[in-house]
Amino acid sequence: MHNIPVYICTCQSQNFSFPRLLLCKSQKEKTNSFCSSVRLSKMARQFSSCSSSSATFSTSSFRNETHLYTKFTIVQTRTYSSTWVSQVRSRIHSGKHFVLKSSNGYPVNAVSLQDGLAEKPLSRESSDPLLMGSSTPSESGETESTLSITVIGASGDLARKKIFPALFALFYEDCLPENFTVFGYARTKMTDEELRNMISQTLTCRIDKRENCDDKMDQFLKRCFYHPGQYDSEENFSELDCKLKAKEENKLSNRLFYLSIPPNIFVDVVRCASQRASSKNGWTRVIVEKPFGRDSESSGELTRCLKQYLIEDQIFRIDHYLGKELVENLSVLRFSNLVFEPLWSRNYIRNVQFIFSEDFGTEGRGGYFDHYGIIRDIMQNHLLQILALFAMETPVSLDAEDIRNEKVKVLRSMKPLQLEDVVVGQYKGHNKSGKTYPGYIDDPTVPQDSLTPTFAAAALFINNARWDGVPFLMKAGKALHTRCAEIRVQFRHVPGNLYKRNFGTDLDKATNELVLRVQPDEAIYLKINNKVPGLGMRLDRSDLNLLFRARYPREVPDAYERLLLDAIEGERRLFIRSDELDAAWTLFTPLLKELEEKKIAPELYPYGSRGPVGAHYLAARHNVRWGDLTEDS
Repeated sequence: MHNIPVYICTCQSQNFSFPRLLLCKSQKEKTNSFCSSVRLSKMARQFSSCSSSSATFSTSSFRNETHLYTKFTIVQTRTYSSTWVSQVRSRIHSGKHFVLKSSNGYPVNAVSLQDGLAEKPLSRESSDPLLMGSSTPSESGETESTLSITVIGASGDLARKKIFPALFALFYEDCLPENFTVFGYARTKMTDEELRNMISQTLTCRIDKRENCDDKMDQFLKRCFYHPGQYDSEENFSELDCKLKAKEENKLSNRLFYLSIPPNIFVDVVRCASQRASSKNGWTRVIVEKPFGRDSESSGELTRCLKQYLIEDQIFRIDHYLGKELVENLSVLRFSNLVFEPLWSRNYIRNVQFIFSEDFGTEGRGGYFDHYGIIRDIMQNHLLQILALFAMETPVSLDAEDIRNEKVKVLRSMKPLQLEDVVVGQYKGHNKSGKTYPGYIDDPTVPQDSLTPTFAAAALFINNARWDGVPFLMKAGKALHTRCAEIRVQFRHVPGNLYKRNFGTDLDKATNELVLRVQPDEAIYLKINNKVPGLGMRLDRSDLNLLFRARYPREVPDAYERLLLDAIEGERRLFIRSDELDAAWTLFTPLLKELEEKKIAPELYPYGSRGPVGAHYLAARHNVRWGDLTEDS
């Protein structure tokens, strides 16, 4: 069980000279709970006047507490467990969690049990939950709660194609609480019914092809509502708040806001939502989509502005690649299999490759993409986050903060990228099989003189004892020959290999390689050498293959499903902390500024090719061959 802060109100008087602590513990899986009342005679001597003390929070958080005696209990309502392997289906199916309650029936804070007490109210109108209400304490401790999910930017492609389908999938799997509503908010004028019609076009009954999906879809759509409004209008958010309260029906309200909007209006929305539409008696959380700025300066400014209205634990910076099944499996593979952990260092690993490729161009998103480019869009977040998970030391525990602490250490151990360690490219038009493929600057939303890279390859190094000298190569590009995302771990050559004559001069053919294919067709396979059956001694390179769709016929959940569920649960291990973000931008900002100031021209490569030739020279400089370009890749 997690350590739970307990608050003790003490007062010296003739009738009450010793504080009493009432601690209720409740086990998971509905085991018997037990309570113990502890008489704390020694602690009474430490107080000369009536005051509040806490093992976790400062007395200023409680303002001027006037109670002579306050009793706190831990009420079983919903759990916020921090586990590395997501225990989605068991923990949600029960529909119960733990929330710290004061004796007046209100939660101790408006964020969550793990969030810590806010240093200031969530909004100017909200009151200290400890001072709200004057009802008789509920000895049963049971308080019915609701969940309100508001998708800001509900009329956009991301909301329509990813967020609403993910919410429906969670509802289909009974992973959402009984009392929940979904609100769409955008500038587009739309009715509730029009929103439902829009959503229904992207909802699919794909989950195990089960029956009664149409009924489930109807039930889900009946819980979906819409409110039009401006993103910077406090009045419109007050109207939204009224609609949310009407659906919550005076229950304990928990509110989640998903910002599916451009980053330049993040702060306006957060300001209005925090001041006019935040929960007054439950938690309020905000999911923020990338990009998180364009460089260290803009990212830091965005974080400072958000923290004017939210505390860090309310901000969930989402990187959907961290919700991919194989990315989650990465640490399980390493830390729960004895065969891999001893090999996870410079002693046995020659290089590590993080590869991302798409077989299509910008396709109408050229205007947005041209402002960021492939380095900001893919490398600085998706690939770097996976690298940090791959290279981190064993965390102290599976707690979210312990894991994120280790990721930050990896990022801070890396030296900033230099121009000589990077190759950039841009795809050009190409004719193939009688079909014409447009170039990047052929997109009407892209300037004709654009130097924005659509391809980048980079070599990074981690300056610590485990990884000293090991090149970590990244490669990301659009309009390439295939669509894939994978991690490739190439091991060192066998010293004094008895069979090196059978491989000729190309020892790379004898190299063991571990591949984690993130998409498509999730798989883990290990390339090994073995003897071909027969009388001769002929060696062959074969795969020990775990193809997920063959081993696990159940459909793999979408990344947004997992991340939305974690945000609802208060689980932060797959979300990016502000110091992680700072460390990531520190690595890439000098390079990005140099590319833009020197106007480095990207190397052109044909649409549908394997990328610019310069990427091969970059790998060769570090004695590496790209693993996805070999015949048996």
